[in-house]
Amino acid sequence: MVEYDFGGPLGAAAITFGLPVLLYAFAFACNDVSGCPVPTLLQPRDLTWEKLKADAGLLNVSLSSFLSWKVTSVTVAYYVFGLFIWKILPAKEVHGTKLVHHDRSLLYRFNAFSASMVTLSICAAGTFLQGAEFPAWTFIADNYVQLLTANVLISYALSIFLYLNSFTVDTKYPNRDLRELAAGGTTSNLIYDFYIGRELNPRVTLPLLGEVDIKTWCEVCPGLTGWILLDLAFVAQQYRNYGYISDSIVFTTAVQAYYVLSSQYHEASILTMMDITTDGMGFMLSFGDLVWVPFLYSTQARYLAAFPVHLGWPRILAVAAVFVLGIYIFKAANNQKHLFRTQPEHPAVRRLSSIQTKRGTRLLTAGWWGLSRHINYFGDWLQALPFSLPTGLAGYMILPAGAALGSADFSGSQSRTMLDGRVAVQGPATRWGMIFTYFYVLYFGVLLIHRERRDDAMCAKKYGEDWKTYKRTVRWRILPWVY
Repeated sequence: MVEYDFGGPLGAAAITFGLPVLLYAFAFACNDVSGCPVPTLLQPRDLTWEKLKADAGLLNVSLSSFLSWKVTSVTVAYYVFGLFIWKILPAKEVHGTKLVHHDRSLLYRFNAFSASMVTLSICAAGTFLQGAEFPAWTFIADNYVQLLTANVLISYALSIFLYLNSFTVDTKYPNRDLRELAAGGTTSNLIYDFYIGRELNPRVTLPLLGEVDIKTWCEVCPGLTGWILLDLAFVAQQYRNYGYISDSIVFTTAVQAYYVLSSQYHEASILTMMDITTDGMGFMLSFGDLVWVPFLYSTQARYLAAFPVHLGWPRILAVAAVFVLGIYIFKAANNQKHLFRTQPEHPAVRRLSSIQTKRGTRLLTAGWWGLSRHINYFGDWLQALPFSLPTGLAGYMILPAGAALGSADFSGSQSRTMLDGRVAVQGPATRWGMIFTYFYVLYFGVLLIHRERRDDAMCAKKYGEDWKTYKRTVRWRILPWVY
């Protein structure tokens, strides 16, 4: 019997065609033209298509509003440049986990952190010379939707290539190319296999660049670095809008940059993640890495570029404390498990209780891992919460220059006056903007819960009765006494 995940073929189809639509909805329904959310959505009784188009800035919509060959060419050049610096910069070579159908492991080449440093250094030099008008920043802000389209098209094109190319895998194991199909990606259902990915670790040999592992490069290079670039472009946009930079957008950009650069600095750690060891490379990872991560995760900075929030030191310190606590839990838990696996006689883990499995391995049941089966997921979610907190009770409306704010709707509302005379005021939009700025936190929580469930199912098959014993010992899945 075929086992499906993500809601099976219908769920895969909904995600494949629905997520791009969702990102476009975010781009137009939360904008710097009329507000976040657009005022029409706050008055559903008066909602008309014409009013919605006007608020979303789509009155004179055309194909060029969504797709620009110039923007697409620049986007492709960004990927080519990323591959080029990946090739020429020194790299750390690391062996991955042992392949299922081979007695060897693949060799990976990692230098995402130094590649990002090169890209960011170029942007820093340009900003030093030209300030907020540096062409990279204005290009991103002025062509945001076209950039989204370009990356969506690239993710679809890559997914189609990966799906078709997967049929060239020699399924006679072992094969000399060390190519394997993913366990869950060969259901014979086209849309599901296209989404989940058929080949486990696809690689391609490119002229002048040599062999590139597509999955790991997409996972740690273009999308993550693009996330920082989008954030920085919105910082520059806020300065162009208001003539200053708020502490909230500085904090948000800083913690997100730390998250990205830390991930890239420790990029070899992804080799033990489910994305690399289990999932195929299909639309799920292509779209997730190249589109979902940079464009959804930068939503908070995009919001703050249009409506600055002034936090002050007490609130900055409070939000920073949440971020630091999340990092501590995440890293302490992962380091404890790594130490237990690699140096079981180390004094820090030697006395921790565990369950001996029939497979010859031990399952840790004490320390951080005695609290829950995935306490590291809670830490990961907690350090992501401060991405959204600086936006506060989000929501704003943009009024034309000279608009009066004396009505009861705007009484006591925070307002910001732009350099061009327009006014961003919260008013009736207060809290409704949280649908956009806090969506990431909700989504990430659902993602981690789903990932935990998938891991639980795999471990149940892997360890059998030992896993049942382990679950009776460590009762909680992620958050002790809650879930």
